[in-house]
Amino acid sequence: MATGKDRQKQLAREHYERQMQRRIEREHKAKRTAIIGSTVGVVIVVGGIVAAVAVLGGNDTQTEAAASPSASASAADTAAAEQPPAGPKPYDAATGSCDYVADTSGGQVKDVGMPPAKVKTTPAIKTMTFNTNLGDIVVELDNAKAPCTTNSLEFLANKKYYDGSKCHRLGSQQFPMLQCGDPTAKADGKSQGDGSGGPGYVMAEENLQGAQYKRGVMAMAKTQAKGSTGSQFFLVYGDIGLTPDYTPVGTITKGLDILDKVNKAGIIADAMGDGTGAPKETVEIKDVTIAGKS
Repeated sequence: MATGKDRQKQLAREHYERQMQRRIEREHKAKRTAIIGSTVGVVIVVGGIVAAVAVLGGNDTQTEAAASPSASASAADTAAAEQPPAGPKPYDAATGSCDYVADTSGGQVKDVGMPPAKVKTTPAIKTMTFNTNLGDIVVELDNAKAPCTTNSLEFLANKKYYDGSKCHRLGSQQFPMLQCGDPTAKADGKSQGDGSGGPGYVMAEENLQGAQYKRGVMAMAKTQAKGSTGSQFFLVYGDIGLTPDYTPVGTITKGLDILDKVNKAGIIADAMGDGTGAPKETVEIKDVTIAGKS
């Protein structure tokens, strides 16, 4: 007959096995840069169509280490260890503040600091211009509905975070998007680390009610976890049937012809096995500027 101590050991062992399985699954997803993942380890990153982008979850090794039960762990300890950590809070309209928190997913970091917490929702629209090697891509950012995301993008642009970075993932016919925003990506079709880069912080998703990802939308990449939006984003040149989980931050007003050209050239290799990969037509972001619009 099994003793209470034997039962505790069995529970601890089963919990450990479940943890290791989840960790393996996360690591597998983190290596795939899609919209659902801004792959920071992952970044944000898309739905059930593609695993992990973006664009920004990944190997939560700190959490795993802290949660690994000992042979003497009780069932109560095990249950407590399975509770997920609190994520970043959404925009607080009463105080006009955003919650940016440290990203503990374990991805590559280009540290330029943390955006200021205080933001303004005016002007309602801000114009973001990506100066690329193929010409300008201009996006009208919805500052009124996605103030924390817009504030973050403006902060990163001012810090020259995106300068010199390459868009690392081009989608397929079923997944028509170009993913950018990882400053560490090589976009050569060989690097397994593409899509794992981020700014070292994450934020809550915004503007999700009724969100659709139609041609001309710019949205933020993330992992499956809530509150995992970072610096990676995707530019949609077709229509994607995603669930409303990725912050639609703006509308492309110039440069869709560039995306069409890149799409026509195709990908270097189907490294993900899902029809997506580094674009043959390199898209390098030379610099980014953001200006208010009344």
